Amino acid sequence: MAAVSMKSCICLVVFAVFLGISGFAAVDGAGECGKSTTPDREAFKLVPCASAAQDENAAVSSQCCAQVKKLGQNPACLCAVMLSNTAKSSGVKPEVAMSIPKRCNLADRPVGYKCGAYTLP
Repeated sequence: MAAVSMKSCICLVVFAVFLGISGFAAVDGAGECGKSTTPDREAFKLVPCASAAQDENAAVSSQCCAQVKKLGQNPACLCAVMLSNTAKSSGVKPEVAMSIPKRCNLADRPVGYKCGAYTLP
């Protein structure tokens, strides 16, 4: 009986160590937008871009351009935000959203950056 309990205890300890190691690896990994945030969280910062991301003829507000300029400093994050679940569920059209940096006349926009099936103009 003691051997079975010892085996169970060792298996439990090994399992706990495995979970601990895999958990720490996930915490240390940084996504497209860094360690402290996600593309879905960052998408909320682009609320001023909602109409401009759905209609290519809609005016792009200065608040939208300011947020896109900030996110555009990290093109991978900007791309991930524009293709995020939050953006999709908000009705964002990726092909229209990709045009926002150009429509904002951002000189330092990541022209030609591949964003999934899209390319930033």
